[in-house]
Amino acid sequence: MIQLDEKIYFYLLAVIPVVAIVFVLLQIWKKRTQNQFADTGLFKKLVPNKSRFKATLKLLLFLTGLAFLIMGLVNPKMGTKLETVKREGVDIVFAVDVSKSMLAEDIAPNRLEKAKRLVSEIVNQLASDRIGIIAYAGQAYPQLPITTDYGAAKMFLQSMNTDMLTSQGTAIDQALDLAATYYDDEEQTNRVLFIISDGEDHSANATLEAVERTVEEGIRIYTIGVGKPKGAPIPIKRNGVVERLKKDSQGEVVITKLNESVLTDIAEEGNGEYIDGANTDAAVAYIKEQLLQMDKKEFEAKQFAEFKDQFQWFLGAALLLFFLDIFVLDKKTTWLRRLNLFNDSPKRQ
Repeated sequence: MIQLDEKIYFYLLAVIPVVAIVFVLLQIWKKRTQNQFADTGLFKKLVPNKSRFKATLKLLLFLTGLAFLIMGLVNPKMGTKLETVKREGVDIVFAVDVSKSMLAEDIAPNRLEKAKRLVSEIVNQLASDRIGIIAYAGQAYPQLPITTDYGAAKMFLQSMNTDMLTSQGTAIDQALDLAATYYDDEEQTNRVLFIISDGEDHSANATLEAVERTVEEGIRIYTIGVGKPKGAPIPIKRNGVVERLKKDSQGEVVITKLNESVLTDIAEEGNGEYIDGANTDAAVAYIKEQLLQMDKKEFEAKQFAEFKDQFQWFLGAALLLFFLDIFVLDKKTTWLRRLNLFNDSPKRQ
């Protein structure tokens, strides 16, 4: 298991292509200046020992050394031991709507990206709770089983998109039924389900029945609304450019609206609350407060411990490369010339 201590230093990697570009421009300027002084044949006679490749080699040594130096500043740490630890928390499952209506841009940048940001910010506020992720549209799909690995949760979260499920529509009942199978600890007294959606539900009656079944499993349901009641069209994009707006069978532009009443009904029937997701900070703060009030159950989890610094290896490699760069000269290497690898015979005068 690898942990990066100071990720901010990764921005320094942008210096490497800048140095490379400056080097290329400098070589072009040198070449033009040399041509003004003498032609290529005469210049080779004036400086017969100048190597054409040593400058590039020195640049590669310097840039590689610089990359290792930056990695040393980032300070990767490696977990050397997997141990079982005692933790306390609640079990939380996030069901994220990935139907096409979530592409509407009535909330920036669009509803789906807003939903993903909300989940990510909630996860950032957690300490020792277990989490799982479900994606749903016309059907529900298990994105991440319940776990304490928040890093993996964010990775799977960012990969979610509206093309991941072929069955379109919005079947919240499917998400509810799948969520009920996620909680694998029978002794957990606090099971929480967050449904993040615009509230468009194509199976309203089935949803209320699914809510009843979910509540019977001891799961509390919170809903988070993303979007605006006045609605917005659904853009169809290719390579980030809007090609057209989604239309219905009559050729009319589809306007998708936030249906707060559906989400409110689900939350009330699920012994939870409806939360407006328009203001991320306010929504996350409220959710954090709700979770803190819940009783925590102790459970065991395995995690990597005894993370050891690895920066010294990168700094050592950087110093070695910088040292080699200093001692690599621009002139040709004498012993390589003596090898006569290409069997060049000396020109007769």
